[in-house]
Amino acid sequence: MTFSRLFTLLVVTTALSATAADWSQWRGPLRDGHATAGQKFPTRLDEEPRVVWRLPAGPGLSSPVIAGGKVVAFDAQNGEETLRLLDAKDGRELWRAAVDKPFSDSQGPTGPRGTPLLEGDRVYAVSCRGELQCRAVADGKLLWRTSYMTNWGATFIGEKGNTPGAARHGNNGSPVIHGDLLIANAGGTNGAGVIALDKRTGELRWKSQNDMAAYAAPVIGTIGGREQVISFTADGGLGLDAKDGRFLWRFPVKTAFARHVGAPVVWNNLVVIGSHQAGLFGLNITRDGDRQEAQPSWTSKEAAINFSCPVRVGDQLYGLGPAKDLFCLDLADGRIRWKHTGLAMGPADKAWVSLLALGDKLLGLTDTGTLVLFAAKPDAYEELGQQQVCANNWCHPAYADGRLYLRDSKQWFCVELTTP
Repeated sequence: MTFSRLFTLLVVTTALSATAADWSQWRGPLRDGHATAGQKFPTRLDEEPRVVWRLPAGPGLSSPVIAGGKVVAFDAQNGEETLRLLDAKDGRELWRAAVDKPFSDSQGPTGPRGTPLLEGDRVYAVSCRGELQCRAVADGKLLWRTSYMTNWGATFIGEKGNTPGAARHGNNGSPVIHGDLLIANAGGTNGAGVIALDKRTGELRWKSQNDMAAYAAPVIGTIGGREQVISFTADGGLGLDAKDGRFLWRFPVKTAFARHVGAPVVWNNLVVIGSHQAGLFGLNITRDGDRQEAQPSWTSKEAAINFSCPVRVGDQLYGLGPAKDLFCLDLADGRIRWKHTGLAMGPADKAWVSLLALGDKLLGLTDTGTLVLFAAKPDAYEELGQQQVCANNWCHPAYADGRLYLRDSKQWFCVELTTP
């Protein structure tokens, strides 16, 4: 066996040896903002960040993911949206691969906006223009590709007229893996609004609906005994049978430009979706014959999220409201338990706080790069520390084994948050 072949096998083996503490997809192992229990979590924040490594970042809004000791960074390099594999220990670049030409508009930097997905020996990524690629973790080799526009009938126009959703500002929503399926909001209006592909080959398993894509990523949940794909598209909330894409339920939400960004949150038979214009909806999903029906259990204008995704801890939802206020909301009735201001500093339409649930605490990263640790408790806001960790950002960090992986407009970082 040649040395190069042996090295490749060793890298792949490492990739396959992912741990429970990995953060291999957008918003964590279960796509709900929660770090896996059983690992080290911070109880306080040091006055100054303990930076393990830094790496120059190209333009983009994609967040990092980590699995098997490898970090994937997706940014613009040399005028192309580019995937880069990094060593999690020191940030050393192992390979890079160009995915697509970049997209530019008034809303953000000229670079990718969707977060990649790592599973085993493969990494998946979607460009702003809807180029979906699967590459080998070992060396970045292209294994298969497809285009939301060319292959699935999606529209991409850019910032023109009243174009809504991803067709306007690019594809932001990261696909999700369910068993042997890779499921994506492709946005094809010819019956391919949502598609499920064989994750190994890219071959079509099913397609469903005519929804244009918004910006929210799909999630998987079980409601009423039905395992389903839950999407928040340009047309509203949507539930499809995860096995075959069969339609289950729909809740229309129509807003100007379909700025539907926050991923759906599932709690028992309740699905939470929302936009800054329509408000936050708690949808009760009930059985209706072979299908299901979605009816609002409550609506909250006070908690109308913009593009910071809320996180559920127990029966409470924590998020960023329209007045740039952090809120705690009771999922049972939609009642606001408390609010706290002064964390998000940007204008209301661009204010940002990403939230990660670390056991019984929440870690927030604000739009000005401040880390905030506070207790996940419904009776009052209780802050446990702050730390200035980076510059302005719209990043959703990745947490694994006491370390936080994040980015701002200039650098990718790894920061130690717990005592080794």
